[in-house]
Amino acid sequence: MKIKTRLSLYFTLISSGALLLVLVAVYLAVYSFSREDFYDRLTDRANVASQLYLKADEINADSLMQVQQRYLDKLHGEVIKVYDDDNKSAFNTHNNIFWTDTIIEQVRKEKSLKYQDGDRQVVGKLYHDNQGDFVILVSAFDRSFPHRIAMLTNIALILFISFTAVLFFAGQIFANRALAPIKRVITQMGQIRSSNLHMRVEGAKNKDEIDELISNFNSLIERLENAFELQQTFVANASHELRTPLTSIMGEVEVALTKARNTDEYERILASISADAQRLQETITSLMELAQVDMNYTQAKISAVRVDELLWELHDYWTEKKGAGKFMLTFGNMPDDEADLEIQGNKPLLYIALNNIIENAYKYSSNKPVTVEFNASAKNVRVAVTDSGPGIAEADREKILRPFYRAGDIKKQPGSGLGLYITDKIIQLCNGRIQVISDGSTGSTFAVEFAKNSEI
Repeated sequence: MKIKTRLSLYFTLISSGALLLVLVAVYLAVYSFSREDFYDRLTDRANVASQLYLKADEINADSLMQVQQRYLDKLHGEVIKVYDDDNKSAFNTHNNIFWTDTIIEQVRKEKSLKYQDGDRQVVGKLYHDNQGDFVILVSAFDRSFPHRIAMLTNIALILFISFTAVLFFAGQIFANRALAPIKRVITQMGQIRSSNLHMRVEGAKNKDEIDELISNFNSLIERLENAFELQQTFVANASHELRTPLTSIMGEVEVALTKARNTDEYERILASISADAQRLQETITSLMELAQVDMNYTQAKISAVRVDELLWELHDYWTEKKGAGKFMLTFGNMPDDEADLEIQGNKPLLYIALNNIIENAYKYSSNKPVTVEFNASAKNVRVAVTDSGPGIAEADREKILRPFYRAGDIKKQPGSGLGLYITDKIIQLCNGRIQVISDGSTGSTFAVEFAKNSEI
């Protein structure tokens, strides 16, 4: 059963149940009121009988009936009887109905009595007089009661069935409107394939559970897209990047073996082979790092990471490697709450990402001091790594995060061009982004900003 149908049924059941309770309450109220109203009319008869007969002793039954017919509505099958202290009928209308001593004594005991005797309703009343205590019993049929109750039942049934049908169709309409955003999301989800993981589901206008579902789904697709890109990058570029230096090495060796050469030529060939081997080693290292990141990326465990502590670990590592004063760690805005120093991420991967940025800063600034500035607030955490290198041109800044891309004079430096690409993927995994700031001539700053929510 579809959710739309279930919602319609739930809505109909709840509304119909409430309507049924109201109709039952109205039915019981009308039923009780009709009964009590007829009892009141019988009580009026008893009061008339007590006032006219017992206070005016000379009045007879015919006179009492005339008074009742003139001033009171006639009741179907009406019977009035008055019993004295000996339970003898002192006055009665002309009929063959009599009450037992048990009923009469019950009236004397309880002072008044109301009960149902088959289709008849009976009212009994005890009246004190100077001639004694008299019991007045009045009985009649409420001829219109069955008709009123039957009509009320039919109206209630018609209303219940009609409103139930209307409520079901109204529930279908409201369910369609309520589930329309989900249908749209399902349609867009169905269009996403491995070949177009860049597609995203459009967010809902209202910040509700559906929008939260869309946000989580888009986050999942983004991670899958990054994981696929890492795998595709490794497969597409590994063979090419490994084949080029190997081909160069084999070529140099073949040339060297064609004939005997002097020492200078052998030294030149060995130097060339050494350079190609070093390049091959760097490429293999980068590809292995890419494979490791790819494996960890798809299975990354996200937890709270203290970024300031991570920076101190990097500070100790590079200070030991480069010497004191080469790693300048500065702190800008610092929050009062230590929890604001944390981000949701994977610490080993974050260490690789920030270490890649710092390593590049040293590489392209001739081992001059590198400055790392740390700022944190309740909304975000920012790490800015500034070097003293030649800077990065604007055209290169837009491409520098691509795999195997090396810009301008940077190509003269050793490297595979995978470090920043890997770094960018890790930063995205941790809900962050990289901004490259440079005037193209003196120094560059890689600013990494981590958001505490999904706005960045």
